[in-house]
Amino acid sequence: MSDHYAEVEWTNQTHSTQTDTYSRDHTVTLENGQIIENSAAPSYLGNAKSSNPETLLLAALASCHMLTFIAVASKRGYQVLHYKDKAKGTLGKNVNGRMAITHCVLNPEISFSSEKKPTSDELEKLHDSAHRNCFIANSLNMHVEIIPSDDT
Repeated sequence: MSDHYAEVEWTNQTHSTQTDTYSRDHTVTLENGQIIENSAAPSYLGNAKSSNPETLLLAALASCHMLTFIAVASKRGYQVLHYKDKAKGTLGKNVNGRMAITHCVLNPEISFSSEKKPTSDELEKLHDSAHRNCFIANSLNMHVEIIPSDDT
């Protein structure tokens, strides 16, 4: 077990382009001191130059899946040389009619060392194991689809 911390700080100020509302800009300070300039998504009057909660959630899921995949692959004797994922999350209404990330597609491109490469079936099993053991995926209530790149 471990605890993790993040600090979110916002100060009231007028929106940069709409004077009748407030700015969504704020900072997120991670437990290691890294500061992220954050805002709402642009469609919710946020700053397009900043990250937003929806994208950070998607990045957390994709990153956790990747780290878990690499660990599972390594334990099964595969050496991952490169991993890249262009993840996509869809914001919509959940079963309760509330706005949520309702669907996520992970689209990893993975290269392995030439000594041992997984077959299509083995690759599917690696992703399944990674998904079942991913801390973030186990914390979320949405459909996560994994579509490995054909280049894998």
